[in-house]
Amino acid sequence: MLRKLSGHSSSFSNSHVSIRSKTAPRRAFTLVELLVVIAIIGILIALLLPAIQAAREAARRTRCKSNLRQIGAAMHLYENAQLAFPPGFVSDAAVVNDPGTGPGWGWGARILPYLELGWVKFDLKSDITDPYLCPSDSPASPTFTATDEIGNDLTQLAFSNYVGVAGTHEVTGYPDTAEGVLYRNHGVSIREIIDGTSHTLLVGERCSRRSPQTTWVGALTDASVPPKNPGYDAEGPPVLVLTNTGEASERRVPNNAMDHVEDANSEHPLGVNFVFCDGAVHTINNDIDPAVWEALGTRAGRDSTGDY
Repeated sequence: MLRKLSGHSSSFSNSHVSIRSKTAPRRAFTLVELLVVIAIIGILIALLLPAIQAAREAARRTRCKSNLRQIGAAMHLYENAQLAFPPGFVSDAAVVNDPGTGPGWGWGARILPYLELGWVKFDLKSDITDPYLCPSDSPASPTFTATDEIGNDLTQLAFSNYVGVAGTHEVTGYPDTAEGVLYRNHGVSIREIIDGTSHTLLVGERCSRRSPQTTWVGALTDASVPPKNPGYDAEGPPVLVLTNTGEASERRVPNNAMDHVEDANSEHPLGVNFVFCDGAVHTINNDIDPAVWEALGTRAGRDSTGDY
């Protein structure tokens, strides 16, 4: 009898404990704990965002280099067929280094039959409003309106991030006597690149924010390219398709702060991508030695020996 009572007592006791445990109130997060969790999540996001952005930029930079490799390949296909690289642009002129009178078609138009880009094939049927862009750039519009010196509209041209390298001096003032590979009315052969194809720039970048009037089409006759810096004069048609390095003393290295619309620049944080005359693509760092930068822009007589 005592055992039975004892057993009932134990059962009752366990049941009572079970009921109490089920009805015990749950402990919720306090406001302080919630704020701490939110703060930790915020810190983790802040730490991860730069890495994500860096990865995205690395992917865009890789795609941009791929564009330039395809340009380099098309240039060499053209050179194999014509025994010279294309002229920077073609235009009549009264005398050497005078303004052109047309037609003005540029190096980019010349290589269209040899250039195929993933989702779009460029050929001579392409419209002059078809853009050719670096993945890191986001121009406000794929086209821009070219105007003459007094502001009259000439036509709509496609924006492009890629320009040919004419040499050292201003392409507006010296379209026929440039030291580089791409300049007016002359196709430079491989044997004329005495500095070596692996030490000579061929095509590089400009971005829409700093050089909003850049195109693959050509040096549009009578076009006037407005400066970004109001202290500078407007540039001529060659600037639409060509760039120059400037002399070392000017320090017009990639992404410099002088705001010359014709200078090399990009939205990549560390430098500007270029395809060299041997078809290789390299990033030219913003802090390159100006003397090396000038030498890379020439085809003969100033071989580059420094790092870039």
